[in-house]
Amino acid sequence: MTEIANGSCNCGSVNFRISVIPEDVYICHCSICRKATGGGGIAVTVIANESFEWGSGQDHIKIWRKPNHDWQTSFCSECGSSLPGKNDDKAMYVPVSLLDTGFERLKVKQHLFLDSKAVWEEVDENSSA
Repeated sequence: MTEIANGSCNCGSVNFRISVIPEDVYICHCSICRKATGGGGIAVTVIANESFEWGSGQDHIKIWRKPNHDWQTSFCSECGSSLPGKNDDKAMYVPVSLLDTGFERLKVKQHLFLDSKAVWEEVDENSSA
């Protein structure tokens, strides 16, 4: 039987499922992710596009693309939660804090863009795998 992980936004209007149980977490500290989340960055897992399926609430999904950049973000129009988004034709990222089930094996594999982290943020570079 295929294992399933389920996730949703903060208000529950948007939900999704993935047909793989994620294990690797990447924490991005770039300025784009920091501004998108209002924090030190975002913790995501990367999965194949075909492993992902939206459930209910697709009409609440808004997409914003950064001008002159290949980056986009998706968010819930009701509560503002960051939502999964496509990296390209093969892979997509899922913010791991959205997972309601299937998060038991998650472990930080790598911190990304540490040279552009916020000046106030302290990251133990040895905490990554």
